[in-house]
Amino acid sequence: MEKRVARLTEDIEWFLDHLRVEKGASEHTILAYHSDLTIAVKFFAGLELSSWSELESKQMLAFEATLGPGIARTTAQRRISGLRSFLKFLKKNGSGPKADLPSTSGFKKPKTLPKALQVDGITSLLQIPQCETPQGLRDRALMELIYGAGLRVSEAVDLEMGNLDFDSRSVQVLGKRGKTRRVPLPAETLAWLDRYLRESRPLLAKRASSRVFLSDKGRNLLRQTAYTLLDRYAQRANLPDGVSPHTLRHTYAVHLLKGGADLRAVQELLGHESIATTQIYTQLDMDEVRAKYRSAHPRD
Repeated sequence: MEKRVARLTEDIEWFLDHLRVEKGASEHTILAYHSDLTIAVKFFAGLELSSWSELESKQMLAFEATLGPGIARTTAQRRISGLRSFLKFLKKNGSGPKADLPSTSGFKKPKTLPKALQVDGITSLLQIPQCETPQGLRDRALMELIYGAGLRVSEAVDLEMGNLDFDSRSVQVLGKRGKTRRVPLPAETLAWLDRYLRESRPLLAKRASSRVFLSDKGRNLLRQTAYTLLDRYAQRANLPDGVSPHTLRHTYAVHLLKGGADLRAVQELLGHESIATTQIYTQLDMDEVRAKYRSAHPRD
């Protein structure tokens, strides 16, 4: 048993050195891989495996069976993913098993989308910041923008002053993969942005910056800061756990669709490449899509 463990561990160390030296992986990542792969080594050595090249599908299935009930899905996903990366590395270097690589699909945590806030919920949230302070006014304007324009948090905190257009009542947004889109701004959002830029931002700006939203120390506001602030306000508004900037973006989309907005238009406003993404993102029931279609199509 000890000899089998030692032989299997040699390849583990080779893989970890590859991650450390060639991939520049952090020590935290290295330790995580080492811990998970050590568990796999002990299991396969117990099945009398002496070399990774001998690994067969039935042994792989036996290992996957140990990742069932009693183990968190995220833990199971990490362990099977780590083993897959290791075996893929061995195969690439000519010493891996002939068996197929393990699949991670059965262990992935189902995607969960945030629930949209009701109108009274979003109203309560937006009223929490103390707008008598520069920070509170900034936070109100930030939340108004994310909800009023359906922006991703990164799009909001990275927004440049030159991309706000009060004359056309719109904002030019730099989205994923460098794609830009122009989004109209509601009157209420414009009013809060205007007040923030006049009353609050000059007090926060301690150095030259082209960003709209600045931190308490005058630096560029970070995504994580936006998450932290919103979580704090959501708790004070007695909203359910898990409210985030993404919740506001999701709420924007759902409120538009419930108000009768065209699905294609919402797709453009959100910056989605595929309309299928918009349907999933909003959890829109296909019955509702059909009903909108039938009410709008002249031939139905």
